[in-house]
Amino acid sequence: MSLFKARDWWSTVLGEKEEFDQGCLCLADVDNTGNGQDKVIVGSFMGYLRIFNPHPVKTGDGAQAEDLLLEVHLRDPILQVEVGKFVSGTEMLHLAVLHSRKLCVYSVSGSLGNVEHGTQYQIKLMYEHNLQRTACNMTYGSFGGVKGRDLICIQSMDGMLMVFEQESYAFGRFLPGSLLPGPLAYSSRTDSFITVSSCRQVESYKYQVLAFATDADKRQETEQQKLGSGKRLVVDWTLNIGEQALDICIVSFNQSASSIFVLGERNFFCLKDNGQIRFMKKLDCSPSCFLPYCSVSEGTINTLIGNHNNMLHVYQDVTLKWATQLPHIPVAVRVGCLHDLKGVIVTLSDDGHLQCSYLGTDPSLFQAPKVESRELNYDELDIELKELQKIIKDVNKSQGVWPMTEREDDLKVSAMVSPNFDSVSQSTDVEVGADLVPSVTVKVTLQNRVALQKIRLSVYVQPPLVLTCDQFTFELMAPEMTRTVGFSVYLKGSYLPPELEGNAVVSYSRPTDRNPEGIPRVSQCKFRLPLKLICLPGQPSKTASHKLTIDTNKSPVSLLSLFPGFANHHGIIDLWLITNELIIRLQEYFEKQGIKDFACSFSGSMPLQEYFELIDHHFELRINGEKLEELLSERAVQFRAIQRRLLTRFKDKTPQVSIITVISLADAVEENQDNLFQSFTRLKSATHLVILLIGLWQKLSADQIAILEAAFLPLQQDTQELGWEETVDAAISHLLKTCLSKSSKEQALNLSSQLSIPKDTSRLKKHITLLCDRLAKGGRLCLSTDAAAPQTMVMPGKSSIHAPKTQLPSHSQRG
Repeated sequence: MSLFKARDWWSTVLGEKEEFDQGCLCLADVDNTGNGQDKVIVGSFMGYLRIFNPHPVKTGDGAQAEDLLLEVHLRDPILQVEVGKFVSGTEMLHLAVLHSRKLCVYSVSGSLGNVEHGTQYQIKLMYEHNLQRTACNMTYGSFGGVKGRDLICIQSMDGMLMVFEQESYAFGRFLPGSLLPGPLAYSSRTDSFITVSSCRQVESYKYQVLAFATDADKRQETEQQKLGSGKRLVVDWTLNIGEQALDICIVSFNQSASSIFVLGERNFFCLKDNGQIRFMKKLDCSPSCFLPYCSVSEGTINTLIGNHNNMLHVYQDVTLKWATQLPHIPVAVRVGCLHDLKGVIVTLSDDGHLQCSYLGTDPSLFQAPKVESRELNYDELDIELKELQKIIKDVNKSQGVWPMTEREDDLKVSAMVSPNFDSVSQSTDVEVGADLVPSVTVKVTLQNRVALQKIRLSVYVQPPLVLTCDQFTFELMAPEMTRTVGFSVYLKGSYLPPELEGNAVVSYSRPTDRNPEGIPRVSQCKFRLPLKLICLPGQPSKTASHKLTIDTNKSPVSLLSLFPGFANHHGIIDLWLITNELIIRLQEYFEKQGIKDFACSFSGSMPLQEYFELIDHHFELRINGEKLEELLSERAVQFRAIQRRLLTRFKDKTPQVSIITVISLADAVEENQDNLFQSFTRLKSATHLVILLIGLWQKLSADQIAILEAAFLPLQQDTQELGWEETVDAAISHLLKTCLSKSSKEQALNLSSQLSIPKDTSRLKKHITLLCDRLAKGGRLCLSTDAAAPQTMVMPGKSSIHAPKTQLPSHSQRG
């Protein structure tokens, strides 16, 4: 809050629920009394015109009945009011009122009454102009150097300047490149109009250039203009200020020079007559209005700037000289002489608060209380800090940042997958052959303990699996309520999903006494889809090209016991999915038998060479997509150039060839994107299998497998800007330089902070091989702060990594 408040001299509130803007306020001796006393003229968007002559009995008085000289309803919204010599044959001042479709000029006069009520004021319409275009704002002045009269220039909403020589219409000109109208002002010294275009640049147009340019009956060039019978409208000078302008004001206190002031959204500028910047000032607050006026110091200019913090700042050039508090946000400010008091500041807010004030001091009597000082015991504070840090560390280790039990009790989410296919398949627009693709029903149940609101259930599965419905919304759920929703899942595509796990996520709000809107929370549950949804059994073959051997510490189990539901099923199969399903069913089988020490292992060679082939194929599609997009961009530029040639050469056959090229390139880009998506899906499947085999091979814990999954599967989808190769390489490099590092020298190596598409995959393949090698030599994965300590690699035997004949199949349809 400012120490200095604007001293209220006179104030009033205009009407009820009326709106005002910067053009709605004007100060002038509109009734031509000749005594130098200004009147306050206010117009509103509701069409009310009011004229005040404030003369309070004592400072701070509100408006009296006799202060309002005139109030008349003109019906049409009033955009702007100005006072000048607008009537021919006389130099008396008249009032110009701008409506959206009309310009009216009135004379204001007062007649002495015969009774004690005093002088009565009335307005008389001198002339009016009906506008063919919707008006935005206006300015006036002695255009062309005329003497003893003022001309009016109105700017329309579509960027046309309409000049009126008092009672007659002179001409209209469109500003070149105009999109939205900006503030408009007239400089009498250079005989120019100054505005700010939608390109955020100040533009100056000479009046003589406007007067002799081609008439603006239509915006495009005419044949006569091309032949030279009319001059083209050319801008005199421009200045890019980089922001939209709120207002423009021309200040000329002597004949030698004038200044152009422009109020922007963040700065205000002072320009010379030729458009050069004299000075500029960056504003701390968002401005709402301004007014330059003469300064007592020669060579300087004072500027009043109101802002949206209810403040009025006084600047001398760029130096802040005074700051005062206002009771409202001003949208218009003027300075005048009222009731023999010079320099009265008149401000108007957008809701009709009209105030006449002057600058003065109004110091606050509040004194801040003394703060009780006490000496600090740093030893005790250090002990307390260590205790708090220990508590925070223990909480993070045990249960995370907040207790989960209460949140989980609010809403329980469970999912049940039907063991049988739907009797009538829900698959539509299926791309897998001509056979009918089966679908399976999943039911998700929500059970809430307390009242919940804004419940939104979202279900996710891996493509090309498709849901019949993936979004469900409930506005409110009463306490102890159960809701169940169902949907079907089916395979749509000629390739396989990377996993069969789905996820049901519920976002909701729990209302509290302090927060009726509710605290946002999230719950989720996962479900597994049946393997028979995507695969079918095949005849056993002893000559299979691709084999994986999973060892167990228990006796073999019959496959009929593990996969009882594969009779009469149709689908396709993937090595990762069937391997993972086999391990899961083995674990479930032995758990039912009460055996807890069941374990699987893998003693074969890691199939890295086949894995690298999938990586190279995916990377090749990414590079190909990048080249195709660049080529498509080049051809599109050429096609646009050919389109321009069509204006003069209609028989040119080149456009037909060009459009065929563009369409074929677009088809190629789309086809490559589809292939890239399928390749990425296969790469994710292969990555899951590699992680599974590494875990079985090195007997990794669940936490270590989670670290591998975070490093190898960081993205749900890859793009040209951020792809799988560079992301995984950065993650594996981090592991090699931290928990899997051999020495402190490796830890000191800095990783690149910027990810970009690599030139090839050799670095990535080298890092993957090195990671497997260090795991084989005893390295262990962890993310704790102690992981940076160098580890001693111990060779547990003669394990080695080489390229075997085992291959990870991508989308081969084999049983």
